[in-house]
Amino acid sequence: MGLVMDYLALSKNCKKKTDDSFLNYSLAVVGTSSTQLLSCALKGYAYEEGIALNVFDAPYNQLDAQFLDQDSSLYKENPNAILLYISSESLQTEFAALDLDAKKDFANTVMNRLVKYWDAITKNSKAKILQYNFVNINSSIFGSYGISLEYSFEYQISKLNMLLMDNAQNNSGVYVVDLNNQQSLIGRNSFYDDKFYYVAKMPISTKALPYAAKIVIDVIKIFLGKIKKCIILDLDNTLWGGVIGDDGLENIQIGELGIGQAYSDFQRWLKSLKQRGIILAVCSKNEVEIAKLPFEKHPDMVLRLDDFACFVANWDNKAANVISIQKTLNIGMDSIVFIDDNPFERDQVKSAIPELCVPDMPQDAALYVKYLKELNLFETVSFSLEDSKRNDLYRVEAKRLELEKDSVNYDDYLKNLEMEAKCSTFDSFSIPRVSQLTQRSNQFNLRTIRYSVDDIERISKDDNYITRYFNLKDKLGEYGLISVLIMKKENDYLFIDTLLMSCRVLKRGMEEFIFNSIATIAKELGYKKVVGEYIKTEKNAMVENLYTTMGYEDVGNNRFVLDVDNYKSKNTYIKG
Repeated sequence: MGLVMDYLALSKNCKKKTDDSFLNYSLAVVGTSSTQLLSCALKGYAYEEGIALNVFDAPYNQLDAQFLDQDSSLYKENPNAILLYISSESLQTEFAALDLDAKKDFANTVMNRLVKYWDAITKNSKAKILQYNFVNINSSIFGSYGISLEYSFEYQISKLNMLLMDNAQNNSGVYVVDLNNQQSLIGRNSFYDDKFYYVAKMPISTKALPYAAKIVIDVIKIFLGKIKKCIILDLDNTLWGGVIGDDGLENIQIGELGIGQAYSDFQRWLKSLKQRGIILAVCSKNEVEIAKLPFEKHPDMVLRLDDFACFVANWDNKAANVISIQKTLNIGMDSIVFIDDNPFERDQVKSAIPELCVPDMPQDAALYVKYLKELNLFETVSFSLEDSKRNDLYRVEAKRLELEKDSVNYDDYLKNLEMEAKCSTFDSFSIPRVSQLTQRSNQFNLRTIRYSVDDIERISKDDNYITRYFNLKDKLGEYGLISVLIMKKENDYLFIDTLLMSCRVLKRGMEEFIFNSIATIAKELGYKKVVGEYIKTEKNAMVENLYTTMGYEDVGNNRFVLDVDNYKSKNTYIKG
């Protein structure tokens, strides 16, 4: 119970927090088993991650009462998210009481029940739904044969998890939390404590509580915009075994033989992350041509030079090089993970850049992938095909910076880019990406309101809202969807509900293009005023004065008003 008491102490500290950097979030936990200790672990783990989590722990096994009654205590709490935990253990008790025909259809019955709960929550609340999936339990009734027999509990649980995944894809406000994987990681005997369950009706053992809590907080961190976007990698003894400068191309360890396969598997994992949208960069103490040699010449390399948005190899201080890469990519330092096999280099970089994530990599390369998977640094709640192009977008951005250095002045640089922007209304193609940008954008974000896909779909169909997204391209390539604008129609003015932009296009004239578009839209609709609001966060200080810079009057209370008729169009080299 020592670990649980530690979490209890941390959760109490949440009430006494004095650090303004803590993020506030409210969560309701509703389950078919006792959830008090789980709630305690959630608050404690959240505190360690800089989140002041307020938890409403619903009464034991009161799902119908809490979800189906619109006046329930759950809805009165108005939480940001609801964690739904129907334990496999409680389902096993229910399953055992059924006849064979009912057992055959058990997974569908439970799934229908879940969808009913989800629909009720969506109707009565704006809370996001976090749904634990179901841990596998072998009932030992049919032995190994049970896994393929639809009358068995293990078959029905596996089917239920498949149904859960399929239904969650069609319910964008539902986020599946993979509890079953946590049981796989630590084993059923460690995850479940028989005596603990029978005495306290708690299926998750005290040893497993931090694992169960972590995966929930990992998702909540994404809701709050705490996202890892980039991996900066060392090379020697990190992406391959050996030192390329000393051992030569033929003698580094990579490929399918011995420990070389571990490095190849690590590269495959990184390649998959890159395809998912994680930016890859290199920071190596090496001669640049020697460092590039394996990527260009070695037949067993999985990663190639065009998989990296930035490639820095020199003999400079690594911390300085990391800062240079961060500035080139123009992303937050706290969204970067630095991976290096050398403890000295890790400590030096971490000391110089405390906000950087620097995992303590195992000495054995065979454990690299396992260790990083368990850290779950790259949690996400969304994916679009445009994500797979992100690394290429940042690689082209590095070329733009080279072009800027070669330009006589900044105006000439902007002219030479030959930029063109397109402004469009939200559509089915853009909605997932728009939602994702509201979740991920922190710095150039005037109000930092997070929206799910369901939220964006609802807004796009509501005549009270005006929606626009912006794409940008230049002679070097596409920037993609880089800005989102949502305006709400009020009686005599337009209110800017959401205005955000990718930092990749800062100081390119896109800000001016967007504000020109806002004024044009207002005029076309006959509005004389546009009202904007700035809600300060830890990360959006860069846009604190944006409205006044663009000609809006500061009227107090962080509100800014534009007199549309007197708006003077801002100069920009971007063509519409």
